[in-house]
Amino acid sequence: MGKLKIDTRFVVLLLFILITGAWRFFISSSGEVSILSNFSPLGAMALFGGVYFKSWKGYAFPLLTIWISDIFMNRFIFFGEWKFFYDGFIWVYGAFALMVLVGKWLHPNKSVLRFIGSSLLIVFIHWIVTDIGVWIGSTIYPQTLAGFWACLVAAIPYEIRFLGGSLIYGVVLFGSFEWASYKFRSLQPKTITQ
Repeated sequence: MGKLKIDTRFVVLLLFILITGAWRFFISSSGEVSILSNFSPLGAMALFGGVYFKSWKGYAFPLLTIWISDIFMNRFIFFGEWKFFYDGFIWVYGAFALMVLVGKWLHPNKSVLRFIGSSLLIVFIHWIVTDIGVWIGSTIYPQTLAGFWACLVAAIPYEIRFLGGSLIYGVVLFGSFEWASYKFRSLQPKTITQ
């Protein structure tokens, strides 16, 4: 019988994603809207997944982690029931898939400046895409350009906090993994020599 070979890098990257999802649940467990509402690690997690996971895994693991944490938050924080999807989820998950795509762009040339630029871009994506979902069919905002603009303006405080969360959690995720891969060779990407 052959030995089971474990890819340490993959396992550690997956743990980073899962811990981020658990942390999101933990910081939201009060269920109250507060000054920290939207100060979330999810943007950083999507960017991180796009940078470090190859191919479909960059999308699958962050989006599955968001979905699983959403299910638990729906049960224990928001609705009191096991709700697998909520109104407008397609806009939210679409925005996070686009954020992973930004991470794919960031991957080949990681730098502090590109990280900051990518963080600004994912916040812009979150702001526009999720607010389209809020605005379409809304009874609060008229279905006009002025109504959409009002929806965007109302979201600015939340997006500022989302930017803060993306930057701070991003520094923690990227910094921790880069430091760990510097210290432990098993976390460095495999290179093919010819």
